[in-house]
Amino acid sequence: MDPTFYLTVFATLFVIIDPIGLTPIFVALTQGQPAAQRRAVALRSLFIAAFVLTLFALLGEAVLGFVGISMAAFRISGGLLLFLTALEMLFERRTKRREDQAEEEPHPDPSVFPLATPLIAGPGSIATMILLTGESSGDWGQIAVVILIMLGVLAMTMLFFLTSGLLERALGRTGINVVTRLLGMLLAALSVQFVLDGLRDFGLVPV
Repeated sequence: MDPTFYLTVFATLFVIIDPIGLTPIFVALTQGQPAAQRRAVALRSLFIAAFVLTLFALLGEAVLGFVGISMAAFRISGGLLLFLTALEMLFERRTKRREDQAEEEPHPDPSVFPLATPLIAGPGSIATMILLTGESSGDWGQIAVVILIMLGVLAMTMLFFLTSGLLERALGRTGINVVTRLLGMLLAALSVQFVLDGLRDFGLVPV
C-alpha cells in the first residue's frame, strides 16, 4: 500500500472533522460543567460519532449501489460537497453555522446532538468516509486502515476536548481562525482531487 495513502487519509479526516474548530464549541456547550461531566460528554459524543462513521465506512458503498449511484459519481459529488465546506472554513461561515446549531435550543446533554451529530459525524465526514473506503476497491485491509485512522483522529479530538480550556487560551479566537483558514485551503485541494478522480473514472480526465 502506498505510504502516502495513510497521510492523505489522515489529512482529509483531520481537516473535515476539524478538532481545533470544534474545541471552542465544545467549551460553549459544556460551560459551567465539572471536569468529570465534561469528560463524560466528550466520551459519549465521540463514541457515537465513531459508530456512525464506521457504519457508513462499511455499508456506505453498498447503499450507493442499492440506489444506483456509481462510486465515480459519488466521488465527484462528495468532492464538491467538501469544496463547499472548504469555502465555509475559509470565510468563517462553518464556525458560525456550527455555533448557530449549538445555540438553537438548550441541550442539557449535548453529546448526541449537536456534538456527535451533526458537528462531528456530519454530512462532510460521512461523505469522506464513504469516499476514502471507496478508494480501497474492496480491500478490507485498506478499509480497516481508514477506520483506524478515523478512530485516531477522534482520539485526537478527545485530547483537544480535554485540554479545551488551555487550547482556547493559547490560540485565542484569532489563532483558531488562522488555523481554520489554513485547514480550509488544504481541504479545498483535497476536494478537487476527489473530483478529478471521479472524472478520471468516467474517462473524462487522462490517467
